[in-house]
Amino acid sequence: GTLLNLSVSDHGRSDSLLVSWDEPEGGSEGYSLALSSLGSGTPLQNGSAGPNITSFWFHGLTPGMRYKIEVTAVLACMETASQTVTAQTSPSPIRNLSLSSGGSSAELHASWAHAHGQRDGYHLALYHSDSQTLVRNVSVLPNASTFLFDGLLAGSEYALKVSTLAGSSQASTSIHQWTAPSVPTQLRLSPGSSTSLVASWAGAGGAAWLHLALHNLLTQTVTTTLSARRGLTSFTFQHLRPGTRYWLGLSVTAGPYTVGGPNATAWTYPLSPGNVTLSSAEEQSSLQARWRTPAGERDFYLVTLQEGEDSAPTRNISVGGDNSHVTFHGLSPGKQYSVQVTAVAGPYRASAHSTAAWTQPLAPSGVRLSSQGSPYSLLASWEEATGEGYLLALSPSEHPVKNSSLLRGVTNFTYEGLRPGTLYTFEVSTVAGPYTSAPRRITNWTYPLPPQQLALSNQGHSTSLQASWKAAPAGSTGYTGTLRETKSQKQVRNMTVGNNWTNVTFEDLVPGRQYTLEMASIAGPYRSPVQSATDWTYPLAPAGVTLTNTRRPLGLSAFWDKAAGDVDQFQLQLYSKSHSAQRNISVGPNTHNYTFLGLSPGIQYFLKVTVLAGPYRSSSHFATEWTYPLSLANVSVQPGQRPQELRVSWVESGGGRDHLVQLSVAESLSVIRNVSVPRGVTQLDLEGLVPGSRYRVEIISQAGPHRTSSQTVISYTVPLPPLSLSASPVSTAWALAVQWETPPGQRDGYLLSVHEEGSSSPARNLEAGKDSTNVTLTQLAPGTCYLVGIWAVAGPYRSLPKNITGCTVPAAPTNLSLTNPGSSSELYACWNKPPGRRDHYRVVLHSFSTQGRERVQTLHPDAQNITWTHLEAGSKFAVQVTAVKGLFEASTTNVTQWTYPLAPASLTLGSPAASMLHVSWAANRREAEGYVVDVYDPTSSSRIGHVVLGADARSHTFGKLSPGTHYRVTVRATAGPFHTSTPSFTHCTREYDALLA
Repeated sequence: GTLLNLSVSDHGRSDSLLVSWDEPEGGSEGYSLALSSLGSGTPLQNGSAGPNITSFWFHGLTPGMRYKIEVTAVLACMETASQTVTAQTSPSPIRNLSLSSGGSSAELHASWAHAHGQRDGYHLALYHSDSQTLVRNVSVLPNASTFLFDGLLAGSEYALKVSTLAGSSQASTSIHQWTAPSVPTQLRLSPGSSTSLVASWAGAGGAAWLHLALHNLLTQTVTTTLSARRGLTSFTFQHLRPGTRYWLGLSVTAGPYTVGGPNATAWTYPLSPGNVTLSSAEEQSSLQARWRTPAGERDFYLVTLQEGEDSAPTRNISVGGDNSHVTFHGLSPGKQYSVQVTAVAGPYRASAHSTAAWTQPLAPSGVRLSSQGSPYSLLASWEEATGEGYLLALSPSEHPVKNSSLLRGVTNFTYEGLRPGTLYTFEVSTVAGPYTSAPRRITNWTYPLPPQQLALSNQGHSTSLQASWKAAPAGSTGYTGTLRETKSQKQVRNMTVGNNWTNVTFEDLVPGRQYTLEMASIAGPYRSPVQSATDWTYPLAPAGVTLTNTRRPLGLSAFWDKAAGDVDQFQLQLYSKSHSAQRNISVGPNTHNYTFLGLSPGIQYFLKVTVLAGPYRSSSHFATEWTYPLSLANVSVQPGQRPQELRVSWVESGGGRDHLVQLSVAESLSVIRNVSVPRGVTQLDLEGLVPGSRYRVEIISQAGPHRTSSQTVISYTVPLPPLSLSASPVSTAWALAVQWETPPGQRDGYLLSVHEEGSSSPARNLEAGKDSTNVTLTQLAPGTCYLVGIWAVAGPYRSLPKNITGCTVPAAPTNLSLTNPGSSSELYACWNKPPGRRDHYRVVLHSFSTQGRERVQTLHPDAQNITWTHLEAGSKFAVQVTAVKGLFEASTTNVTQWTYPLAPASLTLGSPAASMLHVSWAANRREAEGYVVDVYDPTSSSRIGHVVLGADARSHTFGKLSPGTHYRVTVRATAGPFHTSTPSFTHCTREYDALLA
């Protein structure tokens, strides 16, 4: 056909389309045009054009809409040529586009009104005005009319272009807007010097412009203003007044937005005052501080008075910023002061110091002059007075003045090398700077020296003591003394004598008592250190000394009368003419008797009692007495070499003569034997006694007129062991029956010991009565051998042991099972291990086949399973497990099981007649209990024949079958619950003979 080469354009108009075409060859008589909607196909406009016309305008169209235009050319001979083209009008731009921040520093909200016509969607492009960078590029659906831009920079200008999309055409609209600025944070204003302030802040990037205004709060005027572009973070204000408070305000602008920011206040540093001085004022104990006022401003002056070399603050005074002096009253005398003047402006200070100045000192108080007990020195002391130091002077009447100078802090001074017993005058003054106070005066004595070579002696007298001494050198006006009882410190005599006395005697004292004399020299109000001497008056000898005998305990008791006067202790001397050793005992002064123990028995002793008082002693006359003889010691009765004997032994304790050994039966107390033995014999064997019996033994000793019996000793003869011991197992229980025969003699009972062989656990002990001849040992382990020992017991003694070994019957295994693991030649037997012990297991496997063979295995005692191999297929077996311990056994009941049979061999099928099927097979060594033959219909898989045959069967014929029909046959060998099949075979029965003919 003829091509018109249609083309469509809108020439920038959204409601019109211009269609153009090529004139066909041979020309055209005219053209008809049809405009329809592309989607619905609805005709919208028709038009026509004459020959030689090659374009046509469609007006009044919907912007952004898709159209289909068909142009038909009318050719010669009533022929036509048509061509169709699609086109889309350009979209209209949106209306009422707005972009606002809503006061947000990070968001801009865009909104618009839809234009007339259709569109495919909108495209939004957001640009950062300063950098001209594209920060958002978004496409939204055609029905969207709003969009939120977030995450934007605060205080920045943005340009938004919104394009309406329709096909490949678009119409765009643009708008500009600012985000709200963000206010800087952390505004700080701090002094840089006395004439400058440094302002700093954070977060300055959120505004286009920053505006700063610094106000002088004292004059309420604006000192400095500053406008800076984005990014400035600090600024230093110069040429300010020292010590002045300023206020800084900050605001930000971005486009149409202006936001007030934080503010801060600060002071410039003040200047320190000049030429600070401190000097004495007209009033007593007062000082005046002066200074020169510096330039600038300040809130006030803080004047601090400092005391001492360490400049410790003692007073603070605040005065106005226009003052230049201040006076301090009521200060401590004799102290060093300085002053610090501080100019204060807000939190800042500037200080200056003065030189030191002094107040007039006072003389020290509390002045004392003390000898402290020394005859050669005096200690001068006083209370601390403020000042730099002290001037001291000491002047005795017969000696020149001693002068000294001391620094402050010292409140005492010791004068050495002085004369004992002398009166001295002491003066002290305080020095402070150029000043010295009036002196203070005081007098005192040095201590005198004590008397020398003081002595106290009794001169051999019991009621008097004489004191003597040598006169003390240097100053001494007399002597004083006190006589005391040393022990009680009771005062007995006081004496005071002139310095020409050298002895004195004290009468009417107590005998044997210690006295102490204390003496001292006197000078003024003081006494010398005390000298002391001590001695005893002579003691009196004791009277009424006696010595008496005590039997229990063995000893001698001494008694004596209390003597007049004091006694430190009594010393007792006891001795014997037959012994070289003697006893010396000391007892306290209040003791008037004493018992001597541990003496030799039957010996005559002599006693002397001596009184001791200090280093002096007096002795009594002698007293005499005899000691009792002692009983024999360590009497022991032990069994003899035979059960019919007892051996008696003892240790002689001296002082005795012959010994009498008495034997009696313990229960009756009647003496059955009296044996006399001479001194020097220490043991005796008593024979012909009853084994296992209880006896009593007593030994009597004699020395002079005294007799003494030993302690009674009870003992046993050794019993005879039991006879004919046996131990046999109890068949109904895990126990042993132990039996024996009664031996001759007596016994208290029997002791049995049971110990498991090979065990490290301790033996088990039990007792049996003296008339018992058997006992049953229960709660034993099965299949275990025990060592049984038995003794006859009498008192602490046992007979010789009798031992025997017996074994308990073992326990039979439990839960015996015999299983087939799916084999025709193997069986697996297992059982639970029974309690106790055993030597081994005997496992017997019995075959029920015609041979009736048995297979026997012996297993170790911890075995719990066995596998039998090489068994006959298809046979029944029985197994029994027996635990064996020595001659004793315990068996399980029999458990039976089958081996799997072997499948029949050489299976053959034949059809001897039209309705018969003959099956035959060969047996594998007769190893099957029987056979099962099944016949199946192959088409339906249903069984139509079944027969169970004996072990000897080798064939079978099925009758009443359908002639000429295929059948599937299987033959299974069976043995107990198990069976094994041949593969199935298929065979056809014969046709009827007539048909075959």
